[in-house]
Amino acid sequence: MKEVKLLATMTFIPPKSSIFVFTKLIEEMLLDFEIDKLTHSLEDASTGDILLTKVLPVEKADLKFISKKSGWKFNWKTEYIAIEKQIFKLILQQQPDEIQGLICFEKKSDHVFMHLIETAPHNFGKSKKYFGVMANLIAFCCKVSYENGFDGELGFEAKTKLISHYIKELGAIHFGGQRMVILKEAAINLITIYYPDFFNK
Repeated sequence: MKEVKLLATMTFIPPKSSIFVFTKLIEEMLLDFEIDKLTHSLEDASTGDILLTKVLPVEKADLKFISKKSGWKFNWKTEYIAIEKQIFKLILQQQPDEIQGLICFEKKSDHVFMHLIETAPHNFGKSKKYFGVMANLIAFCCKVSYENGFDGELGFEAKTKLISHYIKELGAIHFGGQRMVILKEAAINLITIYYPDFFNK
């Protein structure tokens, strides 16, 4: 009986390596993108010129250009094969073969949830080629939400250090924990900046 009692009160402690992996996975799910500028489209960082863009679905042929070997930080192939998720790419109309940024989202029952977003390696840091990639993609996501009857509402999980940044730059609301939400008014504002004719249809 003593042996049975001992086994019943034992607590399983996972190895440190398992805890590290689990913590790392949680961290990877928290977004830490920065909004550099609201630009109405993309802005050439060297000239200030505003360039027209398109947002299109990512195709299988794109995967070889958006790998970690190419300088991208995330594994976009994993997102691509997830049936419930959708991935879109931002391109310049005048340069359709070069991807400027990527976004992955999922349509929920009453909103759109953003899983991942990333700017192209050449648009990262002080030597970036273009301003406005992230805001452009988020505005697109809000537009998709609006088109699906969700009032443009968009949810995502953010790292703590950037919560105030998203409140200021995107008009997002801190919903609790790491959850951020862009509600109707802020969504309309973003959509109007990047898609000025959307509400005139």
